[in-house]
Amino acid sequence: MSLPEYPDMRPLALEDRDDVQAFFSRFPAEANEGCFGNHYIWRHYDRPRVAVLNGNLVLFFTPPHEPAYFLPPVGETDIPGTIEACLAHTPRLSRVPAAFAEKYCPGFRCAPDRNDFDYVYATADLAELKGKRYDGKRNRIRKLEREHSWAYRALTADLLPDCRRLFEEWLAEQGEPTPMSSAQGKVIREALLHYEALELTGGAIEIDGQIAAISIGERLNPSTAVIHIEIASPCCEGLAQLMNREFVRNAWPDTDFINRESDLGLPGLRKAKLSYHPHHMVEKFHIWK
Repeated sequence: MSLPEYPDMRPLALEDRDDVQAFFSRFPAEANEGCFGNHYIWRHYDRPRVAVLNGNLVLFFTPPHEPAYFLPPVGETDIPGTIEACLAHTPRLSRVPAAFAEKYCPGFRCAPDRNDFDYVYATADLAELKGKRYDGKRNRIRKLEREHSWAYRALTADLLPDCRRLFEEWLAEQGEPTPMSSAQGKVIREALLHYEALELTGGAIEIDGQIAAISIGERLNPSTAVIHIEIASPCCEGLAQLMNREFVRNAWPDTDFINRESDLGLPGLRKAKLSYHPHHMVEKFHIWK
């Protein structure tokens, strides 16, 4: 293993993927923080640093608009002692799933982090869109199918240039950037740039022969995939709903659940994610001494 021993920490790098992912594979998570690709594509914003402490993986973050924090340690050796060492370094753990907080953090101050709760859906619900509650989404897809020819394509290296073109066009449509939208733009660029090295899984929708929507994710645990990115051209109504359905149908038929990450506290994103009727939420907490 080449990861540094705490208190030495270093910025997360692509060459750390195998070592970090080995921890995540041995101790699979339900929260989206349990995969390497997520941290790597967000690294310019969250500035993650990595180390091993008491045989456990620790990840330390210094994002620009909130206090520094550790994620809960990943492992099984002296977790209470590892938590104490982390909290001696910085005052809090964050993105702590409820089960971890309940097991390891009694007596600590604890507050829910609603903006970082993950939305988790039954794969069958997203793939089939059955029932009255999905009427609107099925109607939008039917409208698109009446007006356009379309095809689903697995996202392979030869499609990446067209995906980058779509991304630049999509970005130009977003209007005046905010700090978060600028960060999200960098995240999408990183995912497309390092798509093969990160071994991500993606899909695309062609409309009338042109790539018009893409979705990118990775395996989170044996029963769950996590979707990091979805963008769709404004060219036609129903495209986002079609991309969502077809990516789940084609890329993740062997899963039970799809984690579509958090809403970041953005009202429009929260409304959109709730409209797909999550099976459950992964609740997360801030932990202080």
